[in-house]
Amino acid sequence: MIPEQIAYLTILISLFGGFFYIRDTLRGVTRPNRVTWLLWAVIPAIAVVIQIRSGVGLSVIPVIMSGATPFLVFLASFANKNAFWKITQLDIVCGVLSVIAIILWLGVRQPILALIFAILADFLAGVPTVVKAWKFPETETGTVFVLSLFNAIIGFLVLKEWTFTFYSFGIYLFTMNASLIFCIYRRKWFSKKVVAQ
Repeated sequence: MIPEQIAYLTILISLFGGFFYIRDTLRGVTRPNRVTWLLWAVIPAIAVVIQIRSGVGLSVIPVIMSGATPFLVFLASFANKNAFWKITQLDIVCGVLSVIAIILWLGVRQPILALIFAILADFLAGVPTVVKAWKFPETETGTVFVLSLFNAIIGFLVLKEWTFTFYSFGIYLFTMNASLIFCIYRRKWFSKKVVAQ
């Protein structure tokens, strides 16, 4: 059994990954979608509350850090006018649906259902950035998502038990980060294979 204290490592990993994304945002190289990053800062807080109420231990730290870094990214996006990504109709629709999912969470007393709404809200918030990463991978810094993937894995390693309340948000974070990594790096990966052949 891996000691729960390894979860503290996720703090350093998140800060390290966040540093590169924020640095590139300040330089105007990375152009974060503000709708996504603001909601990504708010929504993990919901999951944290649910998990703490359910008795989750230190495995909640990766989820806490998954909200802290987006908040810093959101703030950094205002520091450089070149870091702004134009808000589209898709962003607005996904943002509104995400907020509706948050409101539904506030009206639900059942922890599992509330967690489902939190995951749905986070997913809807992330859709615009997944689409942007697919179409314009050069506007993203993949390091933060690679390290967030490691954080999700660490969260699994310190789980006390495998129940939906304990593992669901971690599985979602793993899947979302893996999807973003693929969107950002797919051209590099596949172009290298074509050259090699």
